[in-house]
Amino acid sequence: MAFSGALTLTDLNDFITPSQACIKPVTQLNPNEPEEKDLGAAATEIQIDRSGAYYEVTQNSKVAAHNTTPAPAKRLEQAQINLNDCLACSGCITSAESVLITLQSHTEVLTFLESNKRSLHLSDSNTTSSEPHRVPVISISPQTLASLAAAAAATTPSTSSSPQHPTPRQILRRIRVFCVESLGFASVFDTTFARHLALQEHVAEFEERWRAAVDNLNNEVTGGAAHESAKGLPMLASACPGWICYAEKAHSEMLPFISRTKSPQQVMGTLVKNWMSKHWGKTPSEIYHVTVMPCYDKKLEASRTDFYNDLYATRDVDCVITTGELELLMKEKSWDITQPVPGELDDDLRSLPTDPSGSGTEVPTVHLPELLTHPGTPSGSYLHAIIAHLQSTSPVPLTLHVQTVRGADYEEYVLTKSAENSEDIVVFKGAKCYGFRNLQNVVRRVGRERGLRTGSGAAGKLAGRAGAGVGRRLASRKTTTGGKEDKPERRYDYVEVMACPGGCVNGGGQLKPVTAVPVVSAPQRVDQEGYQRDWEGSGVAIVPTFKNVASVDVTQNARWGSKEWTKRVEEEYWRGPLSDDDGRLADRLARRIYDDLCDTGGARVETRRRLFRTSYRAVESEVIGLAVVW
Repeated sequence: MAFSGALTLTDLNDFITPSQACIKPVTQLNPNEPEEKDLGAAATEIQIDRSGAYYEVTQNSKVAAHNTTPAPAKRLEQAQINLNDCLACSGCITSAESVLITLQSHTEVLTFLESNKRSLHLSDSNTTSSEPHRVPVISISPQTLASLAAAAAATTPSTSSSPQHPTPRQILRRIRVFCVESLGFASVFDTTFARHLALQEHVAEFEERWRAAVDNLNNEVTGGAAHESAKGLPMLASACPGWICYAEKAHSEMLPFISRTKSPQQVMGTLVKNWMSKHWGKTPSEIYHVTVMPCYDKKLEASRTDFYNDLYATRDVDCVITTGELELLMKEKSWDITQPVPGELDDDLRSLPTDPSGSGTEVPTVHLPELLTHPGTPSGSYLHAIIAHLQSTSPVPLTLHVQTVRGADYEEYVLTKSAENSEDIVVFKGAKCYGFRNLQNVVRRVGRERGLRTGSGAAGKLAGRAGAGVGRRLASRKTTTGGKEDKPERRYDYVEVMACPGGCVNGGGQLKPVTAVPVVSAPQRVDQEGYQRDWEGSGVAIVPTFKNVASVDVTQNARWGSKEWTKRVEEEYWRGPLSDDDGRLADRLARRIYDDLCDTGGARVETRRRLFRTSYRAVESEVIGLAVVW
């Protein structure tokens, strides 16, 4: 298990060190009964066996002198740190090898599903159960489906008669059958409709910030004090939890610029726990919501206190598992994702299995548009949604220009409009920024343009009115080239930020790259030079095969995934029809959901913001290295 680069590189430390004390004291979970001690009581020491277990051994010279057998060693319980502890810590997230995350895993999902079945059987037999029966729902990200589709393509034999490997839509329908029949989930969704709602709210928030910036433009030009809301540009994307966690702990000065819109995962949580629960006649606490995501940082996002319902004591997303953990679940249940299921090619998207497992969790079917595609990037298309909105609402035609700054992970997008007898006027400037190194450059640039001090840690604060004035002057300073004044460089209006290089399709929780090597079934095999070889007879070890294909892990020495593999996953992500009808259907359903959830009249906007937006807070470090107790 590995977290994103933004989390593991905070302050250039990957582990809890004496300069970053953990808020969780290392204590024994099940302490022994206290014993009365005197001045001559024995001292103890800790010993570690070959398996890494810790034992407390009594060192008593008196006991050793009168007894031939030493006192038995007592095994100590291992201290555990959960996600809430990590979020409350002022240091960075530690590596997975040194932190035990027990609340968000596929084993936790299996444990719940088993106990949920037992509670149902007890309720049927009129026996009181300590745990009430809950409706299990699972939501799957499109990046997960793309990763599974790419893996299925890589493990398809070259001699296969099938003209094409399964599409993400076919993968979704196979997973749906697996989750319902083998695991007992009541409903299975993908998160693209939730992303559709998130994009709508994202664009609405950008419009609010854009109007506030325009209203304060005159004050900024004349050197006057701009309104507080004008500080909201450039707006930075908020869908990446690795970026959010890093900003809260290392660059709190960036928080005013980060979008308040919830990520698709948390929007899906709102739909399941607030909207679907009403249609099912359930309370939010009577639903167990699992999501499958491409990165481990989503586990941290789901554990934030902002997404906890105090009234019903439940989270919007109860458990998050990664793509790799979903694959592990399928392997443990002996489910082959490469095998087709009935109806996977049907155009009717309503063909959902209805509780064939007999788990008793049948609920009225909720129809959501399936695998909506938004043109742009496979990380949510936030920047392109804003560009499309500006182009569609502009009274004059706008032209899009794309410039590569530093590879495909750092690109700038500029919208211009034509002007008579002069150069084109820049209307909008945005950027796509993926990866921690590019992210650092954007942070420094935004800080420089806005007059902010971007020091490391959570100490970055506004540099004051004087500093802001300097930032404005630096950003708008005119330079001279060949005796001719150049126009000031346009500031960013929006930046799509993702912590992972390559974006969400290259998340840390995705499947590892594999290459497929066809295997000949005959005992005599041909080498690269065309000679027949008896490999087994010569003592050569043959790579284990899966469906007549040798899967070779190509990430043994890779620092961060594989660019080639990321490209293949991205190609699978876009394998699907882009239908205007699906978009119109999604818009109609979105209006219906807003009507169901939001109040009428003036309170409607505030209710919508409360349901689909969140907030952030700076995490100030109070750790003093010399005061750390170990």
